[in-house]
Amino acid sequence: MEKKDLRERGKGHRLRLREKFVEGGLDRFSDEEVVEFLLTLGTPRRDVKIQAREAIKRFGSLSRTLSASVNELTGIMGIGPKNALYLNLVHQVAGRYLRDRAKGKSFFGSSKAVFDFLFHSMRDLKREVFKVLFLNRKNELILDQDVFLGTLTGSAVYPREIMTIALENRAAALVFVHNHPSGDPSPSTEDRKLTRDLVWASQLLMIQVLDHVIIGNNAYYSFADEGLIKTFISEYELRLNP
Repeated sequence: MEKKDLRERGKGHRLRLREKFVEGGLDRFSDEEVVEFLLTLGTPRRDVKIQAREAIKRFGSLSRTLSASVNELTGIMGIGPKNALYLNLVHQVAGRYLRDRAKGKSFFGSSKAVFDFLFHSMRDLKREVFKVLFLNRKNELILDQDVFLGTLTGSAVYPREIMTIALENRAAALVFVHNHPSGDPSPSTEDRKLTRDLVWASQLLMIQVLDHVIIGNNAYYSFADEGLIKTFISEYELRLNP
């Protein structure tokens, strides 16, 4: 009788979550409720509130929970491989949706637009990823490509390889993006040197660099907003005409 009562209460709670979503979407949901709601879709006849609470406690945020590996998720008692795969799927579908939505549209006229486009997929990565957005003359996305994974050094990212991809895809403009797993988006000396080298290489091929955006935890740094892209272009022109 007690088990039946628990199932009925769980069923009523799941129904309330669904009604809450239908009425107002996810705006009124806490991170824990979002995870719980997703888990109920894969486990329709069991209360998963405890598992959702533990996931948020262990990983620290909704995005970190969704991007956690299957092994990490199944380390929580009550979350099986099926539910873990489902959470991963939601995360990857969201990333693909944002990429597809950006193609053929001019979303990259500002650093905020770049941040909004990539924040979901890059803010919680445990390693640095250096990404390049290749754009046409209307600043529409042609290609979104990761070119390096790991800690950035002077020998890690090769301007020649990036320019080759740009020429192959007839890109007119580039946006460089990478993340800082520490959460602090402030550029390092290496970040500045790499950006300068990439701007100079692009100038040589008459390809415009719109920005280099560093993504941290709920924050970003824009080389364009700080005037550094223009500074690097001026330095390049000065070298040509001393």
